Amino acid sequence: MSAPVIGLLGFAGLFVLMGIGMPVGIAMLLVGFLGIVSLSSLNAAAYTVSGQAFEIASMYDLSVLPLFILMGNLASASGLSRDLYTAAYSWFGHRKGGLASATVVGCAGFAALSGSSIASAVTMGRVAYPEMRRFGYGARLSTGVIAAGGTLGILIPPSTGFVMYAILTEQSIGRLFMAGILPGLLLAALFLLAITLIVHFRPEEGPAGPLSSGRERLDASRRALGILTIIVLTIGGIYAGFFTPVEAAGVGAAFALGMLVVRKQASLANLNSVVMETLQTSGMCFLILIGASAFSPFIALSELPRDAAAMFAGLGLGPYGTMILLLIAYAILGMFIEGLSLLVITLPIVFPVIMALGFDPIWFGVIMVVVLEMGLISPPVGVNCFVVKTVADDVKLQTVFAGVIPFWVAMMVCLAILVAFPQIALLLPNAMF
Repeated sequence: MSAPVIGLLGFAGLFVLMGIGMPVGIAMLLVGFLGIVSLSSLNAAAYTVSGQAFEIASMYDLSVLPLFILMGNLASASGLSRDLYTAAYSWFGHRKGGLASATVVGCAGFAALSGSSIASAVTMGRVAYPEMRRFGYGARLSTGVIAAGGTLGILIPPSTGFVMYAILTEQSIGRLFMAGILPGLLLAALFLLAITLIVHFRPEEGPAGPLSSGRERLDASRRALGILTIIVLTIGGIYAGFFTPVEAAGVGAAFALGMLVVRKQASLANLNSVVMETLQTSGMCFLILIGASAFSPFIALSELPRDAAAMFAGLGLGPYGTMILLLIAYAILGMFIEGLSLLVITLPIVFPVIMALGFDPIWFGVIMVVVLEMGLISPPVGVNCFVVKTVADDVKLQTVFAGVIPFWVAMMVCLAILVAFPQIALLLPNAMF
């Protein structure tokens, strides 16, 4: 049996294992091990799996992952996310759709702490959904904006998606973080535009709330200074060259812990919850990366990347035609496969093709994350939609999926802009000290 055929069988086996409920990290580890045994030897497979597992677990750069996750969990436990939402509401709540706009701003701010779309959707859902419903917002807009706003968690740095992409493709984590800032702000602005259009055509979806006084705005903004300080310390420190990403994560986590103590929220129950959530999320990410470290060598041995590059070159579509074809494929796959899983499964084949076409790997990392965001709200496996459903248990899942459609279109527009103008993503990384 030829190597490419074994590679294709490996992919088929991987999807079967995932379909029966096996965690993606373990499935990739098993398929990668058996694949290397088939294409090389048992000794090579054992050496690859054991060596790569140790290397991933002891990699210094990867310590950024649990530290940023810890920072986000501490910030959530201390109430910083609620303060950010309150500040955004005081400025925007009196407009039509203002609470929904405040939710997008809150999601963007919390995204700069959590690095997780699911965490952003859950946290902002608990804070924002009851308020929107209390002020008479429609179920579609209320749930749709939370599900879509939560996706900003893997685009606005720090981002677990960028960290995993960086490790899998040997790119700079710091440069990827910087590359996500302007596209993240662009997408947030497009979400705000989508809300404006929704309430223009369906005013009943987002009635205006009460107008906050100048003093209320000032007080709310003052309480939000904690989260803004963490953002400036971490992201600003990386951009200015004061910190490496790992150091910035440590500083941010320490500051968030200090805020938890100052706000008198450092109870044993709170700390236990923060630590357990951090360990669970970090463990999942590390398991996926360890699985990918066994799966990627198997795919390389199967010669599938070389054959894929030759196949795309043979289509004669040119670099951008090939890119569009890949993006369409990702959009479809994202409807059925969870985003991070899709990233680690497909990169061993897709990344060599992208490099052969001459595209910038940092820019492509941003494009990948935007496409993964689309998958997070695409039926039938839009994870964020299911997460929001757990928060809004009085709303049907079909209503949540209907609510995200305008925001999915906004993501498509963002993707088109980034493909047409790559410098939006590359401006800040190229200007780093």
